Amino acid sequence: QVQLVESGGGLVQAGGSLRLSCVVSGSAFGIKTMAWYRQAPEKQRELVAGIASDGTSNYADSVKGRFTISRDNAKNTVYLQMDSLKSEDTAVYYCNVERWSRDYWGKGTLVTVSS
Repeated sequence: QVQLVESGGGLVQAGGSLRLSCVVSGSAFGIKTMAWYRQAPEKQRELVAGIASDGTSNYADSVKGRFTISRDNAKNTVYLQMDSLKSEDTAVYYCNVERWSRDYWGKGTLVTVSS
């Protein structure tokens, strides 16, 4: 069993920064891709950033140059550093990991950016 717990969300003014963390507990062996998704009100969930086990990362065009994803395999943790936040970044952010071709999700953490 794999459990994911996100933290770090909150209320921030436009232009500010937040750092999200996601700790993976349980059977973490075999995790490949770790990623962050987000879902804004009345919108579909979308990929924000992903990072492979070799450190290769990819980003949604809307966050390139502002967000940085990283992972600490020793701590089974993935991070999302979010800078220059915009009101359109307001959403619930979900952590996702792929382990043995199966996806696992956290419950999400709310990020609210005030303009």
